[in-house]
Amino acid sequence: MSSSNPKSSENRLVYREFGNDNSAALQRPTSPALERAIQELPPQQQNVRVQATRAGRKGKTVTVITGFQAKPETLQALLKQLKTQCGTGGTLKDNEIEIQGDQKQKILEILLKLGYKAKISGG
Repeated sequence: MSSSNPKSSENRLVYREFGNDNSAALQRPTSPALERAIQELPPQQQNVRVQATRAGRKGKTVTVITGFQAKPETLQALLKQLKTQCGTGGTLKDNEIEIQGDQKQKILEILLKLGYKAKISGG
């Protein structure tokens, strides 16, 4: 092998802190310490806050629901249900659900029916 061969330098790994490579020689099993453990609590034990805000959203009002202690799959299912019942869009960001528009009262009623301990926070 010649050092002037461009293919030989492409496959050499000099330094990598995170991430995984598809080559079998460099692949390590994922460490359980690196996986983030999320404790799933039943809805009755979760203190959830519902707040309408415009901060950092170019003047658009969104309703933010915080305080969840649940897995992302559970939050995705709840997000879909809330979007359907409110008739609007929304997203899941950093364990917080954002629903478009000022939907505080409607979301509060839905969450209480589902068994969550929910409160409206902010003004």
